[in-house]
Parts: sequence; C-alpha cells; structure tokens
Amino acid sequence: MTETATGATATDKVLESLEYRTEVKQLLDILAHSLYTDREIFLRELISNASDALNRIQFELLTNHDVVDPDRELTIHLAVDNEAKTITLSDSGIGMNHDELIQNLGTIAHSGAKAFLSTAAEGNKATVEEIIGQFGVGFYSVFMVASEVTVTSRSYRLEDGAWTWSSQGDSRFTLTPADKKVRGTTILIKLKEDAEEFANNWRIEQIVKKHSDYVSFPIYLQEQKSEDEGTEENATEKSTEKIINRRTALWRQSASQVKPEEYKEFYQQLTFDSAEPLLHVHLVADAPVNLRSILFVPAKRDRGLFTANSDHGLKLYSRKILIQQRNKDLLPEYFRFIEGVVDSEDLPLNVSREMVQSNPVLRQMRRAITNRIFRDLKNLAENDAEKYRKFWDEFGVFMKEGVASDPASHESLVELLRFQSSKTTDEQPWITLKQYKERMAGDQKAIYYVLGENLKSASRSPHLDYFRSNEVEVLYLVDPIDGFMTSMLREYDGTPLKNVDDAGLDLPKTEKAEKEEAKPTVAQDDFDRLVERFKTVLGDRVTNVRESKQLVNSPCRLVSPEDSFDRDLQRIRRLTEQNYELPKKLLELNRRHPIVANLAQIVAKTDTDAIVDATIGQLFDNALLLEGINPNPADMVERIQTLMETAVAARAA
Repeated sequence: MTETATGATATDKVLESLEYRTEVKQLLDILAHSLYTDREIFLRELISNASDALNRIQFELLTNHDVVDPDRELTIHLAVDNEAKTITLSDSGIGMNHDELIQNLGTIAHSGAKAFLSTAAEGNKATVEEIIGQFGVGFYSVFMVASEVTVTSRSYRLEDGAWTWSSQGDSRFTLTPADKKVRGTTILIKLKEDAEEFANNWRIEQIVKKHSDYVSFPIYLQEQKSEDEGTEENATEKSTEKIINRRTALWRQSASQVKPEEYKEFYQQLTFDSAEPLLHVHLVADAPVNLRSILFVPAKRDRGLFTANSDHGLKLYSRKILIQQRNKDLLPEYFRFIEGVVDSEDLPLNVSREMVQSNPVLRQMRRAITNRIFRDLKNLAENDAEKYRKFWDEFGVFMKEGVASDPASHESLVELLRFQSSKTTDEQPWITLKQYKERMAGDQKAIYYVLGENLKSASRSPHLDYFRSNEVEVLYLVDPIDGFMTSMLREYDGTPLKNVDDAGLDLPKTEKAEKEEAKPTVAQDDFDRLVERFKTVLGDRVTNVRESKQLVNSPCRLVSPEDSFDRDLQRIRRLTEQNYELPKKLLELNRRHPIVANLAQIVAKTDTDAIVDATIGQLFDNALLLEGINPNPADMVERIQTLMETAVAARAA
C-alpha cells in the first residue's frame, strides 16, 4: 500500500509512505534486536555497504564515463554530532535511484552487491573480489542503535534524481525527492537514548580500526575544533578530517613484496607483544580455495596477559572486513598458540556475518593452513636447529597434545617431536624418533621409554637398571601429557614403543646379565619367607611380590601388570582426579641387593622386628615416588625418622 501527499514546500515535493514487504515486517525485529550479539557491528555493516558501492562505481567507470561526478574521489566520510546524538556516513559510490531504494531497503536479503556480482562475473576479477556486502541485510543492524534512519542517495545515472528514504524501524518507510547534487549515499542515524555512547569520535574510530581497518578506500572522520576569535560569543568551529583506516592489508600482498620489518610491525600491532615472532607463515592460495593469510609463532608461550592459555583463535576476514575476532575452527586445538589473520573471498557467511558456517570450504581452509604450518615447522627444524629448539622448549607440549588428539596428523606431528634420553647430552639435549631408531643395536626390537616426575627422577628410575647395564637408550618422558601421547603413539616406522615398567618385557639376556645372575644370592627359603612378609605388610596395595630378573643396582621396583592398559595415564589422573586411587602394581625385589639380603636375614631370625615392616613400607613409598604417583609423600616423614633413629642407635652401640 502506498500513500502520497503533496508537500507545502516551494518545490512541491511528493512524500511517499510505504509499508515494508511482508517478509521485512516479519524479520526486521529479529535482524535489529536478536541476530547480532554486538551492537557496534552496525557500523561495520554500513561501511561494508559503502565499500561495495565504491567498488561498483569504480567498475562502472572502466567502460562508462557518462556518469554523475566521474572525477569525484572515491571515499567514505564519517561525522558525529555529540549534541544532536547523530552519526552521518557518506560515500561517493554507485548511489541508488527511487526504485533501487525500495528494492534494496524494502526487501529483506535483497542484495545490490549480489546482483552486481552476477552481472559482472566476466569483468575485472580484482574489482569483483572486493565486493564484501550484502546490502539490504546488514543495513538493518543499524536499528539496534537508531531510533530513526534517513538515507539520501543520488544514482550515478545522469537521468536519475536524488531521493531520501526514511524509517523508524517500524512497519513503514517513506520516500521523498531530495536536493542532493553529488553522486553517492548519505546515511543519517539518530541514536536511541541507550546508544548515545556511539556519538563519540573516539568510539567510532575504535570500531573502524577493529572491524574495517583494511577497507580499500580512505575512511575520513570529521573532527570539530573550536577556533577562538576573541570572545566566547564569536568562537567558531572549524571542521577538519583525518583518515582513520590503514587500507593496505599486508596479508593480501605477495610474500616477496613484504619486508621483514613489516612482518614484525604487523605482529606487534596484532598481539601487543614487544618481542619478535619466532616464525611467520605467509600463505597465498587460489586453489582449492581462495586464501590469504599471515600467521605467527610467538617467541614465548607466556607473554603476560597474552598467552597460549588465554582466549585464542585467528582473526577471520572476508575481503578485508573482520568477521570474527577469535575463530577457533581454522586450526586444530593444539595450534592454539599461533596468532594471525585469515582472509578469503570464498568464505560463506550466515546472514549476520558473525558466525562462519561449517562447510567444505571452511574445512579446506583449515586443511590448507594446517598443512602449511606443518611444512614450515619441519623446514625450521631442518634448517635452523637452534631456533627450532627454542620452539620446542616453548611449544613442544602442544605437539604432544596433537599426537594424543589427532591421529590423522600423526605422520606430520611425529616428525616434530623431540625427546631427551639416557644418552642425550647438554650439547645435544634433544633427539628425534628417527635418530633413536638409527642408534638402535641390531638385536633391539623396541623403542623404550620411562615416565617420570622430572628428569632427575626419570634418570634414577629402577626400571633403567637393565638398560644402563647394557647401554640401551631409553627416552625420558616427564610431561604430564606424555602419558596421553604414548597411549596413542604405539609405534614408529614399524617399531613398537614400550614402557620400561611393563612386566611383560621380553629382554634378551646379555653377558652382563648372566654375570649378575651368577653372584651369590639369598637362600631360596629365606627369600620366600621375605616375600611373604612383604605381602603381609603391603596387603592389597600390590597385586603380587616376586623376584626381579632385570634389577641390578636398585632394591625393588613397581611394574604394571600386563593387562594394565592405562598405566601411562596414572600421572595425569593423579593431577586431575579429586578421588584418585593408587593403581595396584606388582612389586619386584632384587634378590642380590644388600637391603633385601639383610631384610631376609632378619626375617629368618625373628618375625617381630618392627624395623622390617618400616623398611618394607619405605621401600614401597620410595618406588611410588620414583614412579611419580605417590599421593602423599609427606606421610613418609615419620617412618623415615624412625628408621634414622634405629640406624643412629645401632651405630652408637
């Protein structure tokens, strides 16, 4: 329905009052009040539409010079009136005539940009790729902050006049002829009382820098400055303007055009980190998906407030317009320490632009970015060992997390893993699984590792007796995440990985082992009696007590039963489970060790000596401590004191 009325002005302007089409009535309230989560988005949407209008006139001018203001500069202007609580946005773009205003602003989801793309598909590709808006959809976000919006537009066509479209966000809008002489569109926003925070130059500049900093055209912000002419009554205001956007997006340039200092400056602007990044990855691809990206590996994991443990994700752009501040879907979780930006013309968005739909295009982007990071990290490891060592010291735990959580990327992740072992040195503290395997003896059938609380406890583990004695290399795994990693990494290049605490290890007998077995031992009856005493004292804290075939210098060790599939996860369970219960393990005794031999002699003489039970308890707790799973080490203090008193008293006597 359309109502017309003859105005009383000298120009006899005709006012048209129209109702929105039915679908607009139904969805306008949702668009304005529910779809967007951040009210400042309205300015991003309006600037995106203005940028599209400028790109469209730029494309038109390539072949047509019979347009209004063909030499006019292509710009966007913003002005704020703090007293009137208004914002004005103007562009010198393609403009709209009477029918286009109705079509674009009166029909939900009608897109002038979309229509332009369909007609310009065979035209200038670079220009077409700059189209970023969905004019007619994002526009309605303005009603989150506006009580009334007035759009005055003059089409580029010489024969078209200017018109003013106006609406208060209800069911109607009006159209009136306008006196605008220059090409383009001007939007006047009258702010709601609860949105008056936006009538502030600093706030507007902040929004532009956050969301629209890389729009190709200059965005001017008008500044009001008083110019004193002698008296307060005679003071005038002088308008000045400044450009508030950068325009040049570093990631849309080829890597050969970007200087090292530009990468550093961009990283520091992006992250507020004063240090230089350890590595940058510049990715430009057109197939299988259009992609422009610059990513950074920071020098440090902890950078004050800006750490890998804080909110993470990549800045996601569509044609240089920020869509998401922190997108967590473009990289695997274990790469969350990486900072950077990703931009794509192929990026499909939902109607609000605030969420990227999960679809094949997004998955292709994720795959391309992840593969490129793997490639560059591998190159870093091969070509700059010192820098890669710094990377591993800071972010190695994340690579281990990846092995535990992403079986599909095992091959790439395993190449990045580094380990310390019983044969690494201060000069060469890290080795790869490939290096370990190259150093294996001909008869060695597995890659061996030991889990420990730290390097010292791991290196002192009783499980290493056999391996030390026979010079077999063992990897030291001391991060809590290591248990998760080994539960998923069961073999490397056809060689199994084995925990040295496995009770079922089949280790070949060596000449040294045979010599150890030939040494005098406790008599079988005395040893059997001692084993029973251990079982009585420890009770159900162990599954069994038996003689060890591998111990050399240690009195005892705890080994996992062969059916204990979660043994590698015990340390992380102790740290994370509130009601953690100690796993029941099998205790092995070194029949040739002096402590065991002396205990056997004491038990053979008497069953009542309290020092025996205290020593058995202490040996068990020592073993738990070396395993990194002793829940209450402080409980040992009283028993240690008792043993010390006994030892001192015996010495004094």
